Amino acid sequence: MVEVSQTNSMKWVSALSTRPSLEAAVAEVIEQAQDRLKMSPDLGFVFISTSFASEFPRLLPLLEERLPGVPIVGCSGGGIIGVDASDRPKEIEDDDPALSLVLATLPGVNIHPFFIETDELPDLDGSPDVWVDAIGVAPSEEPHFVLLADPFAGRLNDLLQGLDYAYPGAVKVGGLASGGAAGNNVGLFCEGELESNGVVGLALSGNIVIESIVAQGCRPIGHPYRVTEGERNIVLSVEKQENEAVLVGGDNPSAKKQTPLEVLQDLIQDLSDDDRELAQRNYVFVGIAQNEFKSKLEQGDFLIRNLLGVDPRVGAIAIGDRIRPGQRIQFHLRDAETSAEDLEMLLTRYVRESEGQPAPIGALMFSCLGRGEGLYDEPDFDSSLFARYLPIPLGGFFCNGEIGPVGSNTFLHGYTSVFGIFRQPNRA
Repeated sequence: MVEVSQTNSMKWVSALSTRPSLEAAVAEVIEQAQDRLKMSPDLGFVFISTSFASEFPRLLPLLEERLPGVPIVGCSGGGIIGVDASDRPKEIEDDDPALSLVLATLPGVNIHPFFIETDELPDLDGSPDVWVDAIGVAPSEEPHFVLLADPFAGRLNDLLQGLDYAYPGAVKVGGLASGGAAGNNVGLFCEGELESNGVVGLALSGNIVIESIVAQGCRPIGHPYRVTEGERNIVLSVEKQENEAVLVGGDNPSAKKQTPLEVLQDLIQDLSDDDRELAQRNYVFVGIAQNEFKSKLEQGDFLIRNLLGVDPRVGAIAIGDRIRPGQRIQFHLRDAETSAEDLEMLLTRYVRESEGQPAPIGALMFSCLGRGEGLYDEPDFDSSLFARYLPIPLGGFFCNGEIGPVGSNTFLHGYTSVFGIFRQPNRA
């Protein structure tokens, strides 16, 4: 039920309990985690099923009684992710009782938990110093962040933009706490306090790096198009990128302008029977390219957003984010097979690109409630696939929205699995 990883003197362990008694679950995860850690932890993450909602106020006192002085952050989830008794990753869904505990010994790491109320956020037009004062960590420390948010709190996108503004280049991963069937049984935990209406955060700096995998579960179809006319989240006309190298950042006088609805209708006609069925079942999404200078766009270069609707009168489409003329978009499809292939592609790329770097010691997983067994028709899919490529301790939860970077900016996602991967920095 516990897994441990070690790089030099840095350790990371994960434990999972499915006992229906909170006291028994807490005792089980602490006993097993401490047995593997064999030293005092510096940090803890806790994720608890909403089946314990009435007992949320008792969770941190029970943990602190056995782990005095250890900073602990966490939240509730409609599903909980951890490691079972046979050292395999496990995803406990459907609000079944579950408690996941991650403990870490992190020598040389600066650990700064914080809680911020979203109705008291600084102005986005102000100085980045105001954001730094609100968080309490200097950008010179080069921190990375884990963020756990109340889904009913406002201005979450403002928070992500503000953190990107104040801490450019810092990796930010996390998710929105999720409740049960009613959706309102949520809890945030930070250093002994049960919080709400805000964001629990953890800034880590020093002898640690957080890297991210953001699996949005989509694949592009058709061709990229450049938006030629749009307002707010409405796309009115586009032009095809026949010569991508010429079109990046500029107009193509010979390109034919079309409405996005015309493009989509023509595209659906050219799809295979299986893909056409997906499109007719409203599994079409819009990808917004995040690198305006990259000429050849590939899977993973896009921020995926919902296709909210169409206006057949003018051929416009509405998407779930702001769009501006000059940005490039491409239609995408999502299904279980595509989602699996997307995650495997990203894991393969991560393993290849991290060769020669210090090995990761552990990870956190933030997965959409719309994934899991309901998507794949089998349990533990994303976590088991992750473990095949990165056999390290893993904990996390199923979210009401996932936080992770695409390109140089941080976004709130849906239908996504975000992994935060922890390792020591390069010594060179």
